[in-house]
Amino acid sequence: MATAAELQVRDKIFIGGEWIEPKGAEAIEVINATTEEVMGTIPACSEADADAAVGAARDAFDSWSQTSREERAGYLSAIAAGLGERSEEIATTIAQELGMPLKLSRMIQAGLPALHFGSMPKLMEEIAWEEQIGNSRVLREPVGVLGAITPWNYPLNQIAVKVAPALAAGCTVVLKPSEVTPLNAFLLAEVIEAAGLPAGVFNLVSGTGPVVGEAIAAHRGVDMVSFTGSTRAGRRVSELASATVKPVAMELGGKSPNVILDGADFAKAVPDGVGKCFLNSGQTCSALTRMLVPRERLAEAEELATAAAESFTPGDPFADGTRLGPLVSDVQRQRVRGYIEKGEEEGAKLLTGGAEAPEGLDRGYFVRPTVFSEVTPEMTIAREEIFGPVLAIQPYEDEDDAVRIANDSDYGLAGGVWAGDEERAIAVARRIRTGQIEINGGAFNPMAPFGGYGQSGHGRENGRYGLEELLQVKSLQL
Repeated sequence: MATAAELQVRDKIFIGGEWIEPKGAEAIEVINATTEEVMGTIPACSEADADAAVGAARDAFDSWSQTSREERAGYLSAIAAGLGERSEEIATTIAQELGMPLKLSRMIQAGLPALHFGSMPKLMEEIAWEEQIGNSRVLREPVGVLGAITPWNYPLNQIAVKVAPALAAGCTVVLKPSEVTPLNAFLLAEVIEAAGLPAGVFNLVSGTGPVVGEAIAAHRGVDMVSFTGSTRAGRRVSELASATVKPVAMELGGKSPNVILDGADFAKAVPDGVGKCFLNSGQTCSALTRMLVPRERLAEAEELATAAAESFTPGDPFADGTRLGPLVSDVQRQRVRGYIEKGEEEGAKLLTGGAEAPEGLDRGYFVRPTVFSEVTPEMTIAREEIFGPVLAIQPYEDEDDAVRIANDSDYGLAGGVWAGDEERAIAVARRIRTGQIEINGGAFNPMAPFGGYGQSGHGRENGRYGLEELLQVKSLQL
């Protein structure tokens, strides 16, 4: 059961290789998403703390950027091993902070970060660090000090896809984790400290976005910002970073379409689509939240989606068999309930779920798994990112209409296409303007590039593409 664990009090931050007292005197409470009880506290750091972290990263950059790739690879392997040794602690902490069922938290929230660090040594061998073009020698060099600002929904994974390639590239890092799910970042800092990473190469400063995040984005000593979060916050980060003309990599929101074509196996496609929408209680930027189905098969899709959704019974993340945990916070719960009410107000057909609290779950930030049908492109629930277990089924008339509806979005992060013929699915996927598309339920690949079109951001993370994002190009004319 998700009983209250020992209070995790974090009163120091990690700067210059040491745990130091922050200059900011306030603390931020971390809430267990299932019990609604305080499970820990972290420092609410100040601009001065961010400045100290940037200073430490700047001081460390010259020497770290000149280390051999073999030396950097050794540290990355050691960090991966350390994360593996503490994987159960990481999975449990995130299941408490966030609410993801423990079994999934072990695989995703603890498993993927170790994979990202562990994969870097091999990926470093795939980079053309030097190449000859005519009379020019082209060099790839680290971009410098990276400011990493990360979200709460896949907290340690989103830290790892920034920090691991940064260290591999020869960059130094200032990390501000989400203040909603921050405790896992302190575990990473302990692992990095134990791995013996040189002082100042990795620095952790906790706090809020408007204080610490903005200080990092605007800082003249930061050479690049990598941000994952809402599109609204991303605009603010871009605005602040533009004053010093620093590059910004952004992975923002999504409203991803899942196009099920007329010849697809609906018995497989529809339940798979519901699962892809509801993963992490719908708190996934790439969630397939819009299911596009042929109008003549709408009733069949509705029946299958309803049955699938009702199998996602909300419950304690630590209980065996739980498939749907709580949302991360009361703020998020109110937001999602508001969208469900908006869907009903605007005339969408509610198939299952609704804005009321799930039966028997008076405590915890739970919402009902919800499915709407007859959703039209102008409805709010078809256009705005909900970040909860809410699926919108949109009927279409023909293949061209499906592509039109799929592309009728400000976002372009992810998508899916199902068809009886794989080549037809690929042909339709080529017409959809998103950064990654599943074909007939193709599995997520953590080594493939991840990022979006439009207001879903720019830049790519994961694998070799994430490493290349953190390299500058220099040419020597010989």
